[in-house]
This record gives sequence, structure tokens and C-alpha cells, in this order.
Amino acid sequence: MNQGIPFISIVIPAYNEERRIGKTLQAIDAYLAKKSWTSEILVVSDGSSDGTVNIVEGYQKLTKRLRLIANKENHGKGYVVRQGMTEAYGSLRLFTDADNATPIEELEKLLPWINLTQENKSNVSDNQGGYDVVIGSIGLKQSAVEKKEPIFRVLAGKGANVLIQFLILPGIHDTQRGFKLFTAPAAEKIFPLSRIDKWGFDMEALALALKFKFKVKEVGIRWIHDAESKVKASAYFKTLIELFKIRLWLWMGIYNK
Repeated sequence: MNQGIPFISIVIPAYNEERRIGKTLQAIDAYLAKKSWTSEILVVSDGSSDGTVNIVEGYQKLTKRLRLIANKENHGKGYVVRQGMTEAYGSLRLFTDADNATPIEELEKLLPWINLTQENKSNVSDNQGGYDVVIGSIGLKQSAVEKKEPIFRVLAGKGANVLIQFLILPGIHDTQRGFKLFTAPAAEKIFPLSRIDKWGFDMEALALALKFKFKVKEVGIRWIHDAESKVKASAYFKTLIELFKIRLWLWMGIYNK
């Protein structure tokens, strides 16, 4: 895309999502088509071995706003989100999950809080600005959760968040929701420095945002649990290991190098 800078880029990491990616692309493209914004959708395939790439390529024939990065090897969600957020062109950059668990319309709740350039202020009539990173959350009173997760995931998530707040992200109640909006300056500073390739990348990105004095806002959103979610119980333990790595790296000044 070389016809100016899009107002917003929607980055979608995808690994073997042939059953869900088509419906998600339809929903996001239909939403963007109703807006006056310039926009792009960037799907980053994480070495998918099913029909994900073929489906996305098919949709590229239907909409000019869709781009695809098709990695040959699997690296992890953090790797492909980093890749997408650094290769996106938008003044704003949202990453969202391939299952559309947070409906794209929830973007309307994030946009009023994000910092906009003067030329983009007309795109959001109720924009108050003030924040460089605005994250969707199911940890606030304003949140709405449909089709709740299994109890083991709820309890594991709550327990993990206690540690996350204590060690690196005080005051943030839900770090792991895949619906986060960044200004281009924030994305271009944070993601090239991130190191986590797996599930802990969300925590790392937010920790770096705070380290570099970017203002972060947590906003309650509507979220629908998908029974086909790829997050297994073991992912919580691996994410906790990554949490301690991030804490250590911050202490050692690794991100300053």
C-alpha cells in the first residue's frame, strides 16, 4: 500500500485458522467499508499448514485493503504480531485475534482515548486523546463476557494477573486480551525491541510502553469465548516463565541495548 498513510491498520496473527479467518475478514472488511477512513488489514500467517493462506489470498481478490505476510515457519504469536505491527503502515495500529472474539465494532470504545494527529482528529468525533496505547479488557466492570471460559482458565488467569500486576504492570487488570490499539510512534518504538515470541508478548509490549513513558488506557470491551481457542492450560505456565524473564530483562537493562 503506497497511496499515503492509512488512518488505521488492523493486524491479524493467524496460525491454521482456515475455519475462522474467512468469517473474521468478512466482518472486519464490512466494518471498515462503512467508514470514511483509509485503512488496511494485514494478516500474518505463522507458518500455517492448512488452507489459511489460500483463503486469505482469495479474499485479496475481493478487497484492496487486505495484505498478507505468509511465513513459511511457525514462530509463535508474539513473533507474528511484532512482524505485523512493525510492517503495518497505519497512523493507528490495532492487533486483534483471528477468531474475532472481540468484535471489531469494539474499536469504537478504544478510539475516543487514543492520541490522534491533527489531520486525523476528524475521523473520530468524540476523541479525547491523551493515550498512546489503549487496550481492550475483560477485567473491568464495564466489560461484557459472553460464553465464559472454563473455570480452570478463569482461575488461572486471575492468579496470573496478580503476579503480573505485582511484578511489571501495576493497575492493569487484563493484559492478555488480543485487542490492543497503538499509535504509530508507540508501535515503532515498542515492537522492534520486544523479544518474546510466544504468549507473553502482550505483557512485554505493555511493560515496554510504561518503560518508555507511553500512556496506557485500559477499556472494558465485549468478548466472546471461542470453544476452539488454541490457548491450552500449559500456556499459562509458559507465560509465567516469560513474565519472570521480562522482569529480569527490565532489571538488567536489556531493552536499553
